[in-house]
Amino acid sequence: MNYVIVGNGAAGTTAAELIKTKDPAGSVTLITDEPYPLYNRVALPRFIKSLVPEDKVVMRSAAQHAKAGIDFLAETRVSKVSVQEHTLLLNTGKEFPWDRLLVATGGRPNRMKLAGGELPNVHNFQTLDEGKGIDQDLGRCRHGVSVGGSFISYELTEGFRHRGLETTWLIRGPRWLRRILDEQGGALVDQIAKSHGVNVIYGEEVAEIRVKDGLAVGLVTTGGKSIDCDMIGVGLGLTMNIEFLADSGIETHRGVLTDRCLRTNVPGVFAAGDIAEFEDVVLGRHNMMGTWDNALAHGRVAGLNMVGAEEPYVDVPTYQSGLFDTIISVLGMTPENHPELESVASVDMAAHNYRKCFFLGNRLVGAVLIGSIRGKRKLMDMIKNGTPVAVSERQALLDAK
Repeated sequence: MNYVIVGNGAAGTTAAELIKTKDPAGSVTLITDEPYPLYNRVALPRFIKSLVPEDKVVMRSAAQHAKAGIDFLAETRVSKVSVQEHTLLLNTGKEFPWDRLLVATGGRPNRMKLAGGELPNVHNFQTLDEGKGIDQDLGRCRHGVSVGGSFISYELTEGFRHRGLETTWLIRGPRWLRRILDEQGGALVDQIAKSHGVNVIYGEEVAEIRVKDGLAVGLVTTGGKSIDCDMIGVGLGLTMNIEFLADSGIETHRGVLTDRCLRTNVPGVFAAGDIAEFEDVVLGRHNMMGTWDNALAHGRVAGLNMVGAEEPYVDVPTYQSGLFDTIISVLGMTPENHPELESVASVDMAAHNYRKCFFLGNRLVGAVLIGSIRGKRKLMDMIKNGTPVAVSERQALLDAK
């Protein structure tokens, strides 16, 4: 059997390694358009803060793949998929055959669509190369501007401040994570950010990038504010890498649609990780979750099913990250992808604690916790088990132990 995995992130690499252990005689090929084997994207925020070196970010080498019997094709882009011929068309012009195919291509960060958006000191932040570019600029810069209301924009903001830059955070909406947090939650994050010396500007976008000698030296906001800076970090969301699937017959929506076993509508083709818009058994609808833990779990399930298993993905997708001197934890479904959800919330501004629970009908389907994560396990169990929650009982969940 010829197994081909497009995308060498956590999902793709996990699947490749598992397939090779389950079917040692099979041919396993791992294709990526990056120059590197697997590295830890979760460690990149710590990398730009100079808390971990590059060699602690990299998790695999080409030699390790070779020893495991995995053919590793770096700096190789797939431009087209033929499900009739069971081939991939590579950017080299070569056609590559497959019997089982896994799409694990994730997404790419959106750039600012302005003159100057491609300058070398205007940075997106997803890949190791982007992290290296940011790290180099942080060593020479004094004032950085982060743009966006996403997790990425926050990580850039925190990285800038940790490295001693005067930092401005420009958010188009009324608060950070405006689709997930309510006004109180946004106010708490604003208080935390400002207590760490961040200048936060809401309700404005970048109207113009000021350029001198081929570098960004400042920007002008839509509200007319002029801000001097040495570097700009951009966190404006992702575009899923599905263009190469056009006209293939593989069904896509926001990502690649799959069933509960991560199978697409085309026999022999699977999807996993950020790109997979999967049938979520726990939540009872299709879902997407761009997290490291979700990608690892997807890679395992996809790998097993590509060698003949029938294992559904059954888990509560989670995300947890530092938030300056506290933490944020996101569980299950949120209004980011499902705006119809109902919610209850509480906040303790003095203690820097915030809790919000999301409901679909009579079920708890998601939550976000800032500060204390007490009761997290109970909430996860309730989400996974589909425990009914009456409207009169919702508020009590905010005090879950």
